[in-house]
Amino acid sequence: MTRYALITGASSGIGLAMAEALARRGRNLILVARQRDRLESIAIELTQRFGVEVLFRACDLGEPLRLSGFLLELEEGERQIDLLVNCAGIGTSGPFLGQDWMTEQDLIEVNILALTRLCHAIGNSMALLGGGQILNVASIAAFQPGPWMSTYYASKAYVLHFSEALRVELKKCSIKVSVLCPGPTRTGFFSRAQMDEQKLIDSKLLMSPEEVALYAVRALDRNRAIIIPGRRNRWLAALPRLGSRWLVRTIAGMINKAYCPR
Repeated sequence: MTRYALITGASSGIGLAMAEALARRGRNLILVARQRDRLESIAIELTQRFGVEVLFRACDLGEPLRLSGFLLELEEGERQIDLLVNCAGIGTSGPFLGQDWMTEQDLIEVNILALTRLCHAIGNSMALLGGGQILNVASIAAFQPGPWMSTYYASKAYVLHFSEALRVELKKCSIKVSVLCPGPTRTGFFSRAQMDEQKLIDSKLLMSPEEVALYAVRALDRNRAIIIPGRRNRWLAALPRLGSRWLVRTIAGMINKAYCPR
């Protein structure tokens, strides 16, 4: 039976770069995102370039009923998934009390609830198959609190800790769990989070999605638990452990506030 890598958030950014990196290695793919037209063109392109089978499903992971339908479709189908890559994510910036609640709820639904549900459903399928691999995408934001992006930072801390815990639990099922914690990456994240993109987009501190994806797939080969692409980002992830909690959250708040919408 043919096996597939399922990638959420596959229409752009790190998700798209992961799809290309895995297709280049001959992996068959199932791509999931909101934009059907975009997914269809990506699927055609990857199939033509790499000769792999690329399926796609337009699904808003922030809507539980649609996610339920998608998971039921996977359960009733004959396609086996031996790699799950949870890339889908949402960011917001600005004062928490000034945020539209529905946007905040959507962030929690996608970043936390959908990711957790996919791990549960597909993890159970992998256990029946005798093993598999899960890669959840967090951020170096996961290592500290983030005033003016409080919900986003907290959601990524959840992904980090949840993934580390699953790694221990699922080892007995031969399921390998890793968590990718990239630093700032040259994607559409900043504009979608309504941050000041001009201050960031030309920064030499940003990695490209392709660099992040290449580092990630190589780290998956080595079964790394926590994957942090870039020496500078590994240094930034370690810094919060060296300072007081007060200092860490104060500095993070100052940096985030500088890039928030006025």
